[in-house]
Amino acid sequence: MSLETKTNLNESTVTKLQKLIRANIDAYDGFRESAEEIDDITLANLFREVANERSALATELQNYVQWNGAEAEEDGSVAASVHRSWINVRSKINGGDPYVILIEAERGEDHIKHAYEDVLKETAGSAMNDVLTAQYAVVKAGHDKIRDLRDSYKNR
Repeated sequence: MSLETKTNLNESTVTKLQKLIRANIDAYDGFRESAEEIDDITLANLFREVANERSALATELQNYVQWNGAEAEEDGSVAASVHRSWINVRSKINGGDPYVILIEAERGEDHIKHAYEDVLKETAGSAMNDVLTAQYAVVKAGHDKIRDLRDSYKNR
């Protein structure tokens, strides 16, 4: 077995990167669509900011996958599109209540945070560890920002 490098990743590492690409695309789509639906300008701007972060993370991972000769994921998951439909229905029923939307946004952030935690455990010692650790820090900061905002809206 040869030593794994960023341009010679193990197949299992590439598979894990594909999983994170899908999770980032899901998050990007969810935040972008939510930003268009919500009337609260502060939240809409935050959602656009987080969407752009997730897009950048996906692109970075897609580059590593492609450098390793694989076709990078370009689509999110079916489950996420179902979740976004549910957010749309709930937000319309609740008149676009920012608190309700933030609850759903945090649920999505929990998903991507756990995906990174799983992949970091499964690829410990991988050549991608530094990249994944840095990306996880971005995801965790976004998650915590959404959670804290949700808590602040709860008391309004």
